[in-house]
Amino acid sequence: MHTQTQLNEIRALQQTCEQEGILLKLNWDMLQESKEQEVKSFFYYHDGMLAGFLGVYWIGNKVELTGMVHPLYRRHKIFTNLFSSAMAEINQYENKNKMILLNAPSASLSAKGFLKTVPNEYIMTEYQMKWNGERMPENGLDVKLRPAMQEDLELVIKLDINCFGYDQLSAREINQSISHEKMTQQYIIEYSGESAGKIRVSQVDGESWIFGFAVLPEYQGKGIGRQALSKVIERESKKELPIFLEVEAKNSRALGLYESCGFKTFQGQDYFDYKGIG
Repeated sequence: MHTQTQLNEIRALQQTCEQEGILLKLNWDMLQESKEQEVKSFFYYHDGMLAGFLGVYWIGNKVELTGMVHPLYRRHKIFTNLFSSAMAEINQYENKNKMILLNAPSASLSAKGFLKTVPNEYIMTEYQMKWNGERMPENGLDVKLRPAMQEDLELVIKLDINCFGYDQLSAREINQSISHEKMTQQYIIEYSGESAGKIRVSQVDGESWIFGFAVLPEYQGKGIGRQALSKVIERESKKELPIFLEVEAKNSRALGLYESCGFKTFQGQDYFDYKGIG
């Protein structure tokens, strides 16, 4: 676990870097709550100030890396050295077949510069979207949300495998981790009394984030997802917190659904498969 001092330093550095017109995805829910085997952080200090940070996140069958360097301390190989330290740790503990993803804000010029120095292959862009306050009318479907329980675990794992491409072990590990997150609530979507999908909501730093939204194939295309999302928006809006979500750019069906429910894209996150192992 990180100390409060470390979290404050990471936050301050993030705020400085984001003044350049970018938004960094540092997975604050994991930084604040996860165990050391799920998150590993690498720090670089200059005169007692945090000048560089790299976070390594074990998420299912993938390892994600994302970080930042203070604008005044760039071009001194700080991030390169942090990356080398992180890869040494990953190589020591991780299976060679595990995918290593490098995450970078689409608008970050410094990230693009670093990516030119390491072997990688572009995988996808993930859009971050914010709800604009537009409420959707009820569509009359018998859709309800209820908190997920232990007996729902196999359904949730099935949804993660079918909809997000996780393997059995990774899906199980992810959901075990989620069950310990204090600020996260996972809901089961019910349609006419039958379990049809799931959706997860996290409150992080005064924001509500929607994750893991999935509907079983046999229930898709019926308006169930739209109604479920509308109910989540209604619940979260009562807390007077801004509401966000993430979606892969290539998932046009989900993107269209979110846009029709009042979400607008404000940031892109690019993902690259690191090819330096093997």
